[in-house]
Amino acid sequence: MEARLVRLGELMVMAGKVARRAVTPPFAPSALVYQVEALGVRSLPIALLTATFAGLVIALQFGYFLGRFGVQYTVGRVVVLTLFRELSPVLIALTVGARVGSGIAAELGSMTVTEQVDAIRALGADPLRKLVVPRVLACFILMPALTVLADAIGMVAGAVIVNVQYSISHTQFFQGALDTVVMSDFLSGVFKGLVFGGIVGLVGCFRGLIVEGGTEGVGHATTQTVAITSVSVLLADFFITKLTLWL
Repeated sequence: MEARLVRLGELMVMAGKVARRAVTPPFAPSALVYQVEALGVRSLPIALLTATFAGLVIALQFGYFLGRFGVQYTVGRVVVLTLFRELSPVLIALTVGARVGSGIAAELGSMTVTEQVDAIRALGADPLRKLVVPRVLACFILMPALTVLADAIGMVAGAVIVNVQYSISHTQFFQGALDTVVMSDFLSGVFKGLVFGGIVGLVGCFRGLIVEGGTEGVGHATTQTVAITSVSVLLADFFITKLTLWL
């Protein structure tokens, strides 16, 4: 338990250092663009699949159960609220975040065990500024962006399946959603994506930089990153939901 608290403290210290370096020059926009492409663009297929099937399943389920109460026409309202506030940010964080976080941990872990990180220090460069800041900032950018994309794809998928399955028109679906959803519902999911992106980036970088034990340690760090980010995302989701509902 004590060792875990020490690791948590080290992670918080690293987060503070990364935040300070992210807002002080010199900046490296080219490295940030590369990381956004490497981590975000290549995650589009899994993000699109996740969003599509989330929209399909949630629309089918709610359409069926709301039909029992004779209010099946309200399915658009429930589906879009669920996607915006909960499903899109959480599912994207759990699927795309697991891929991104484990990839970061594996990449930095390999650099650590082969002493490339030490070589960067020996050359007078800052590993946090060179390796960590671009990856964390890229996660901050891509997770909210993918959340918004998942919202759009999920809505379209939901509208299509309820039209086919329950003969609810697209106009009725989207009109019901527009009558119910407010900007705070949309921004709540985007804010969650921002927080989840920070968690994924920081945990992946931290686990990669403290790898020990050669290639076996890299594999261990990768699996630990997936577990830690998944649990952290779910915990953060609860507290953010509680905060946003209270406000």
